[in-house]
Amino acid sequence: MTDRAGLADFLRRRRELLRPADVGLPAGARRRAAGLRREEVAQLAGMSSDYYARIEQCRGPHPSESIVSSLALALRCDLDERDHMFHLAGLTPPSRRAGRHLRPGLISLADHLTDVPVCICTDLDETLWQNRLADSVLGPMPSQAGRPRNFCWRWFTEPALRARSPAEDRHRHSTAHVNDLRAAYARRGADPEVAGLVRDLSAASAEFCSLWEKHEVSVRRSDRKSVLHPEVGLLELKCEVLLTPEADLKVLALFPAEGTDARDKLQLLRVIGSEDFQSAT
Repeated sequence: MTDRAGLADFLRRRRELLRPADVGLPAGARRRAAGLRREEVAQLAGMSSDYYARIEQCRGPHPSESIVSSLALALRCDLDERDHMFHLAGLTPPSRRAGRHLRPGLISLADHLTDVPVCICTDLDETLWQNRLADSVLGPMPSQAGRPRNFCWRWFTEPALRARSPAEDRHRHSTAHVNDLRAAYARRGADPEVAGLVRDLSAASAEFCSLWEKHEVSVRRSDRKSVLHPEVGLLELKCEVLLTPEADLKVLALFPAEGTDARDKLQLLRVIGSEDFQSAT
């Protein structure tokens, strides 16, 4: 439902906070108020003054997504203010993208989890950061960004990576990777990054292509992971996925599974330190 009164009040208050110089307009003469005039906001947003006036007066049609987006730009709204305007208009806000930028606070939070392996990844499974225990359990993060760090790509193209999982678990992991990528593909629409990944994986892996054609979708929020480690043997772990507000970065924390010796083995790996898995595969 559109909150007409709330939208009108928000637009008016944002308009009154801005100065002409803030948006590249001349101050002009005989200006009775310091804020922008309605016709100036309408000009900046590419709409008629009458249409904008009716929105601010709680009249007229429900504003469309394009109208709200134009008003958010015209009024120099940040992402929180833009999303608030969309909610007031009864619309779903556009998806946010954090990209590959990691806020220092996010890394600081993850870095405090020293007794479990932790990774920070994109929604396409590209690893951006991992702690030292993740290096020990999963292997060091590749130095080159892009596909070399993309776990989904590596899972379907690198047999050595798959060998770190027990054979009986591999089909389940393959299905989980594809179903999670299908959800990201739907969220992002025609985004060339995800479309290119799907295209290249389909060409590189018959298994991926077959699973993709099933059109099954499931966002991976938790999982059970078994790792065949060259130093400590089988590690039984629980994977919990925490999403950032933008939902295109995720923190993966691997906890020891109950009823196993994984906790003791993780403590041992903290002492042993990082080992390069290439020597064992």
